[in-house]
Amino acid sequence: MEDKLNELFEYNYHFNKKWIEFLTENFQEVPEKSLKLINHLINAHQVWNARIDNETEFGVWQNNVWSKISEINNENHAKTLKIIHEKSLENVIEYQNSKGQKFTNKIEDILFHIINHSTYHRAQIASDIKNCGIEPINTDYIFYKRKIEE
Repeated sequence: MEDKLNELFEYNYHFNKKWIEFLTENFQEVPEKSLKLINHLINAHQVWNARIDNETEFGVWQNNVWSKISEINNENHAKTLKIIHEKSLENVIEYQNSKGQKFTNKIEDILFHIINHSTYHRAQIASDIKNCGIEPINTDYIFYKRKIEE
């Protein structure tokens, strides 16, 4: 499971980075919704890492200074790899959601949720970008696997 999570988080990091680069290059044409979604995607990753490590969480919909978004993405990735390597994925953590409700989940389930959540929002960004007449990048997992296996 650890190897697969490492692989999935490399994919996640790669396409978060590619989207940040793409949005930066096209910043003047990018719809506000896309910027809001990439911030949310990055923030949610930080929130889940913070819950696992019992640290201070970002606001899930906070707007980050755009020049810092890549740095936050890098920190999220490094933190998640550290979690994968240093914690038992079967460990259950207790946390509160943004509404103050208490829940418990296994670390491995939370990590899978981060991947799934990120993929969902990257697809929303692609749709938003395409609706504005800009060709989005292809972030399909199988496309990524073909490229790295060449």
